Amino acid sequence: MALGLAEAWPRECTVHDGPVREQLAHAWEECTSIVAFLATGATVRLVAPLLSGKQSDPAVVCVDEAGRYAVALLGGHEAGANRLAERVSEVLGAQAVVTTATDSVGFPGLDMMGFKVGNPERLAGVSRAMLDGALVAWKSDDQWPVPALPPNVGDHPAAPHAVVITDRCVRSPQASDLDVAASGALVLHPPSLVLGIGASRGVAKGEIAALVDQVLADARLAAESVRCIATADIKADEAGLVEFGEERGWPILTYSAAQLAAIEVPHPSEVVREAVGTPSVSEAAALLAARSRGREARLIVPKTVSARATVAVARLVPRGRLAVVGLGPGAADLRTPRATTELRRAAIVVGLDQYVDQIRHLLRPGTRVVASGLGAEEERARTAVELARQGNAVALIGSGDAGVYAMASPALEFASGDLDIHMVPGVTAALAASALLGAPLGHDHAYISLSDLHTPWHAIERRLYAAAESDLVVCLYNPRSTRRTHQLPEALAILGKHRPPDTPVGIVRNAFRDAQRIIRTTLSALDPDDVDMNTVVIVGSSSTREVNGRMVTPRGYQWKQ
Repeated sequence: MALGLAEAWPRECTVHDGPVREQLAHAWEECTSIVAFLATGATVRLVAPLLSGKQSDPAVVCVDEAGRYAVALLGGHEAGANRLAERVSEVLGAQAVVTTATDSVGFPGLDMMGFKVGNPERLAGVSRAMLDGALVAWKSDDQWPVPALPPNVGDHPAAPHAVVITDRCVRSPQASDLDVAASGALVLHPPSLVLGIGASRGVAKGEIAALVDQVLADARLAAESVRCIATADIKADEAGLVEFGEERGWPILTYSAAQLAAIEVPHPSEVVREAVGTPSVSEAAALLAARSRGREARLIVPKTVSARATVAVARLVPRGRLAVVGLGPGAADLRTPRATTELRRAAIVVGLDQYVDQIRHLLRPGTRVVASGLGAEEERARTAVELARQGNAVALIGSGDAGVYAMASPALEFASGDLDIHMVPGVTAALAASALLGAPLGHDHAYISLSDLHTPWHAIERRLYAAAESDLVVCLYNPRSTRRTHQLPEALAILGKHRPPDTPVGIVRNAFRDAQRIIRTTLSALDPDDVDMNTVVIVGSSSTREVNGRMVTPRGYQWKQ
């Protein structure tokens, strides 16, 4: 089993041998995660003397002798043992055993939201209060797109427990300092600060560190909220700066003089321009990095200078998160893991009521659902975008792939550059139908929707003629409804002008769902009454044929000749 994991993850694993106690001791020093093929009791006794703290201990997952269970034993959240247990289970066919309380009941872990915990000693107490249903105040300097929170966590000013999201340096627990009526607040630091650093050649790491620490302390800003360092590209190899970044664990982003010169700053310097080609390094770099991907940002600490270094601080403004999620054709095992992850990442889910019903059981407690009926696509797209603009984490769902005749197009038309947008692909209706029929999409093919609600019929006719003349396999979406009955016969007539009557045709209704129905027929024998809006029709090309009861469009490989 160990060798199986190493083969599955070739660049991640080392397999240890020798006495087990020595193996564990060695791995404890060298590895970030450990999979122990031992009983949990034996593993506990072996690792107990090695424990130092949850911030530094590796993740430990135990796998039993039969490979039936992968138990997240140590470091479930902090070190990633919960996710590791799931990954091990995927490879070994085992069942992941996760006992972290928040994971067990579906609550988001307060230490798993992308924020750094400022006072870890309070994490357990506040998490316990959240789990027990006690009121927990939620206070944030800005609106961050966090997952759904249970109803007892929110705007409860007088609550005995609190969570504060701030990039301020909070060294004391006084309620007045936190603006929360509680003394037991858990402080979470968001990744909101960018350090712009300019430096003279040969600057020492210690000088940069002292200046940065002074700037952060004077402004009462938390070092835990620093997301990166930004500077000029000519400083990319500056030893003192590189060493400082590595020591603090802050990545260094670099920009050309032309990029920096284009940023308006409050304190430009002609001396700096003459030296490096831009009137500002620290202020311009901080703003440029904070504004990456179109974000809004403010310079909150202007440049501060030491003998050989300059530091400025910019704060990025958080923005909403919109995930456009394709759920697949309806079967749970054809919904991608990423789609499930995004649903659990969202605080608000927007979608067609029947699709919401498919995934409601996956949502975290406290998730707000905005469901509507057929025909309200534009309304759903506008609603999802507006809710995301308010700073929320929103998932807009659709069947199949959200980018194929679904919600992605209208949502992206309404969305502006002030959102973080994540597209999650799904198995389309055409792919699901094709899999049930055989391999009809094995060569060039076209998707055409027969719905003339958004596209004039004369435009659809032109596309049908083009596909027919090009001898493409044609996959017909929205082929027929109770009111739209003439389109399918007309489409088949157009296709029939360019291919023989015995051309194979596949009809698939409710692919991979209850009431699934598959009909294999021909172009001349197709009965329109077998088709409705839940159906996909695939019309073969001149080369499509039936092979052992399956619809196949040959690829035409040269070696077959």
